[in-house]
Amino acid sequence: MRAALESADAVVVGAGAGLSASAGLTYSGERFTRYFGDFAEKYGIRDMYSGGFYPFPTEEEHWAWWSRHIYYNRYVDAPKPVYRDLRELLEGKDYFVLTTNVDHQFQRAGFDKKRLFYTQGDYGLWQCSVPCHDRTYDNEAAVRRMLAEQRDMRVPAELLPRCPVCGRPMSMNLRADDTFVEDAGWHAAAERYGDFLRRHDKLSVLYLELGVGMNTPGIIKYPFWRQVYQNPKARYVCVNQKQAYAPKEIAGRSLCLDSDIGQVLESLVSWEDKK
Repeated sequence: MRAALESADAVVVGAGAGLSASAGLTYSGERFTRYFGDFAEKYGIRDMYSGGFYPFPTEEEHWAWWSRHIYYNRYVDAPKPVYRDLRELLEGKDYFVLTTNVDHQFQRAGFDKKRLFYTQGDYGLWQCSVPCHDRTYDNEAAVRRMLAEQRDMRVPAELLPRCPVCGRPMSMNLRADDTFVEDAGWHAAAERYGDFLRRHDKLSVLYLELGVGMNTPGIIKYPFWRQVYQNPKARYVCVNQKQAYAPKEIAGRSLCLDSDIGQVLESLVSWEDKK
């Protein structure tokens, strides 16, 4: 992997949930119990992912859950330095990041926002639930207030977010159904990503896939395989515990590591520091 990074003219990073999990942003176990133990006891919720779909009986309870979920997965740094290690490895490289993660950890780790495309949304943004228009809204101040003022797993009614245009409830800017808003920022990032691929399609490109599973393979995994297949100078590296593989058509230009992403990146950073 080190040689592939060093020899590449450009690097396209494809990041999935496994990258954030390796960084300590786990949705179950001790971390879930620490932040959502009361919700687990009252509603029988067993992890953060399933909690996001729970049919809470009131909006006050719904936003008590979501304000915590947003805060602890968007407005705090990951417990482990996995994202920072990746940024250090890409220092000086011509790179672009395509990610299905919505936790903003790339920017928190210092990545250039103009080299990032969050395809599935952002925990830090709200949109109209209808939606009546295609704009999104930063939610940090509102979320922090909800977190501070919630009691007994309910936020005060006056804090419930409403669309400033139609007055209906706001919702998360997450791609869960056909109401997802692709705002101006989303389209600008998509255009930058497409331009990056076009400018490098004949060069030596490393497609570095980190923690991408099979929930949405059509966003990162399958396009990466296709792009490597079409460009004889390209290489594919996949790091993913129990899900690291490549099709036979590109196997000769692929490296698949069934390993913890954080440990792989840490070893590469340590090697760079010793040079």
